[in-house]
Amino acid sequence: MKSILILSSLMLAFCTAVHAQTERELRQEAIAITQAFVAQLKPELKNAMQTKGPSHAIEVCASRAPHIADALSSESGWQVSRVSLNQRNASRATPDKWERGVLQQFDTLQAQGVEVAQLNHEELADGRYRFMQAQLVEPVCLVCHGENRSDEVKATLQQYYPDDVAVGYSLGQVRGAVSLSKNLQQK
Repeated sequence: MKSILILSSLMLAFCTAVHAQTERELRQEAIAITQAFVAQLKPELKNAMQTKGPSHAIEVCASRAPHIADALSSESGWQVSRVSLNQRNASRATPDKWERGVLQQFDTLQAQGVEVAQLNHEELADGRYRFMQAQLVEPVCLVCHGENRSDEVKATLQQYYPDDVAVGYSLGQVRGAVSLSKNLQQK
């Protein structure tokens, strides 16, 4: 009986260690995918802004951001998206219940002084690993997401995003998050 208890304790310790390693690996993978998303989109937006102005950057964002998210999803086996409490693209950026709760936590933590760049959240539940990394408003973001948008920007936003509510942001605020999800259950 004593050897069974020792064996059970060893098995529990082993399973706990494997679980922790798996979560670390999933977190590292999620961070790498998030960084890949940003590393692909950000230079394209900056280039569009510098070469043809904000209206072209809006066009690039409307076409390239979904394409990049879909490509990363296909390549990685993760579901990759961007979500926001104030979404620009309601068909692709509306958070589910879990994402909404995390975004609200991000807003609360930011109000308490936590740096937006440090805001991320992960959870392993129901056979699925989820990860979110907050996106902050940088100076260039204010051209399209701030209070003082030009008439040209407003018209272009209306063309690409007629239901846009992703405006009125201030520098450094949480604008949304990159959200990743991976199903861990065998199919």
